[in-house]
Amino acid sequence: MSTMIEQIRQRLAPLAAEHLDIEDDSAAHAGHAGAAGGGHYNVLIVSSCFNGKSRVARQRMVYDALGDLMQTGIHALALKTLTPEDI
Repeated sequence: MSTMIEQIRQRLAPLAAEHLDIEDDSAAHAGHAGAAGGGHYNVLIVSSCFNGKSRVARQRMVYDALGDLMQTGIHALALKTLTPEDI
């Protein structure tokens, strides 16, 4: 498992995910001009802390948890944020 995936997992721990999948999709973007600044990741997170929150609010919670990784290690992030009731 990559170090960045582990860092993402640690940063998202406060969201108490019941399910968390992190996929590194960087290889599919090799050579892309912006990719040199960080990787491309797909995240599926299921957490009851998203209950009653809009999709935008849920994504803000994830971005806030990731903090500076969004400027230093992550170039692109595809998010799917669900509650246990959504699945």
